[in-house]
Amino acid sequence: MNQQKYIEDLKDIKEMMNKSSKFISLSGLSGISAGIVALIGAYFAWITIYSQTGYQDFDRTLLDIGQLIQLLTIAFVTLLLAVSFGLFFTRLKTKKLKQKVWDSQSKTLLINLLIPLLSGGVFCLLLLLKGYIGLIAPLTLLFYGLALVNASKYTISEIRSLGILEILLGLTATYFVGYGLIFWCIGFGLLHIIYGIIMEIKYKS
Repeated sequence: MNQQKYIEDLKDIKEMMNKSSKFISLSGLSGISAGIVALIGAYFAWITIYSQTGYQDFDRTLLDIGQLIQLLTIAFVTLLLAVSFGLFFTRLKTKKLKQKVWDSQSKTLLINLLIPLLSGGVFCLLLLLKGYIGLIAPLTLLFYGLALVNASKYTISEIRSLGILEILLGLTATYFVGYGLIFWCIGFGLLHIIYGIIMEIKYKS
């Protein structure tokens, strides 16, 4: 009896330590909404550029100023909507768990996520300005995966698994460079939706 109580006490202590050192309020609905938004954004990107060039001509394509502005607008709106939905659903979950959205855990998570994410974003933007469209999708997957792995130690363990899948997908997309948008849809769209559904079922978020 005492041994069982001792084990339960250890579990409670471990859970308290995890809550105090990790941000655990990520919502599965955030992943699902981000995946849907990413698929919509990819569709408009394909209409803007890829429908004009064909799948095998992505190695290096010069963009006119109109295409560049359209592509950057699509990217910005897609990112804005994904982040907005993510914050909305995460805020709902933190209220449900009676936790704060912005605390030391979330700050640490965000910092470790943004360092590789912003670095990759700037790098991809420079390549885009040079016309290397085919490398954008693989590199965004790679840097996003690295960002998730880097931040995973400050949140739920499933983030690390998602990050590794994104990295592997990015490497595969680099080999099949002409089909980067398809891999981008799988990574940012399908994987996010699957991840979100798993989180909803597992954590009942």
